[in-house]
Amino acid sequence: MRVWPIFKKEMRLYFTSPVAWVVFTMFLLIGGYFFYSIFAFYTLASMQSAMNPAMGRDLNVSDSVMRPLFSNISVILLLLMPLVTMRLFAEERRSGTIELLLTYPVRDGAVLAGKYLAAFALYAIMIALTLLYPGIVVYFARLEWGPVLTGYLGLLLMGGTFIAVGVCASSLTENQIVAAITTFGVLLLLWVLGWSADYAGGTAGRVLQHLSLLEHNDSFAKGVLDTKDIIYYANFIVLALFLTLRSLEARRWNG
Repeated sequence: MRVWPIFKKEMRLYFTSPVAWVVFTMFLLIGGYFFYSIFAFYTLASMQSAMNPAMGRDLNVSDSVMRPLFSNISVILLLLMPLVTMRLFAEERRSGTIELLLTYPVRDGAVLAGKYLAAFALYAIMIALTLLYPGIVVYFARLEWGPVLTGYLGLLLMGGTFIAVGVCASSLTENQIVAAITTFGVLLLLWVLGWSADYAGGTAGRVLQHLSLLEHNDSFAKGVLDTKDIIYYANFIVLALFLTLRSLEARRWNG
């Protein structure tokens, strides 16, 4: 499968257009503000605990800084990732180049893999830039790296899921705005499902909790590496990409 040429083309399009730079800038500005606010609050709490040791018993830099930071980053991604994926297939459909692309001697799976991996690579670069934050923290305080590593793994898996949903939405329309709104709507629904779990109770509550994106990401942020959370994200990615592949195949057969 000729994935590499498509991957290179998509990466070139990202960095020769304002998309990557605007997303990077917004992500780092908002993420940096959240980090500054959280770390400043932790610093203030540390100073107060020096005068009152009882306050410092439950003060942990991993739980007080990194865990809320991961949670806030995931919210930023919920807002920004639809912008990364909206053009992947929608622009090809709008310009009519998707018909040309699908007539090349390239399998639909290679087209999908190239575009998905390019979006994921862009996302991985975004996440890598945030490694500055734990670097700053470890300079001032002792940091437990286990929860940090699992937290980053959770962000990568969640981001991979966001991208898969976005790619699927983009393959269904030629309008980038519609693709972005559809992606955001689906992800937001999956995000808030867990909020209704307590009210539903019983089997329905457990199902809603299992389907919630937020519930599974919380485990990683706590430093808990559970196979059911990894399987959840992996299954979601596979399902979304499978539906995208079916959409591309339907487009090919319909001419």
